[in-house]
Amino acid sequence: MVPESGKPGFPDRDHAPHAPARICVARVGAAHGVRGEVRLWPFTEDPMRLRDYAPLETADGATAFDITSLRAARDHLVARFAGVTTRDAAERLTGLELYVPRARLPAPDEGEFYHTDLIGLAAVSADGEALGRVVAVHNFGAGDIIELAPPSGGATMLLPFSDAVVPTVDLAGGRIVVKLPESAPE
Repeated sequence: MVPESGKPGFPDRDHAPHAPARICVARVGAAHGVRGEVRLWPFTEDPMRLRDYAPLETADGATAFDITSLRAARDHLVARFAGVTTRDAAERLTGLELYVPRARLPAPDEGEFYHTDLIGLAAVSADGEALGRVVAVHNFGAGDIIELAPPSGGATMLLPFSDAVVPTVDLAGGRIVVKLPESAPE
């Protein structure tokens, strides 16, 4: 239901005042080999499309990386960036998050959202009772999970991000409507 944070698109740019101008599409992992390649962890629905969004940029936009080669590995990609030719140079990039300006990405399908656009939204019940705020969206392999921080503080709550549990996402209104499962804590 929710594409990874870098999945291209945004349903209605004019009605999402909190929408960030830059979207994180990948994170650089460890160096791969001795010739400047890096492991790359994409956050896009189609990992190989990262090339289409290049150059990839640092969060502040100060440094841009052109992808000169990209291939799939077991559970990540292996990439080479222009100008990164040694293992030492590749190691200096470890942990770097790579971004793309939102305007460079096409719109998503209806009912799909960037993870980043959900973070910060108020979570309310169907009767309007405040349940908290979305503080994170996770995907551990079995589908998207939203993490809600309750308004009174305390432990966060993890809920499946599905139509049954989150029937309404109102980006313009800055909220989601949550139907708590019977076993969820109040």
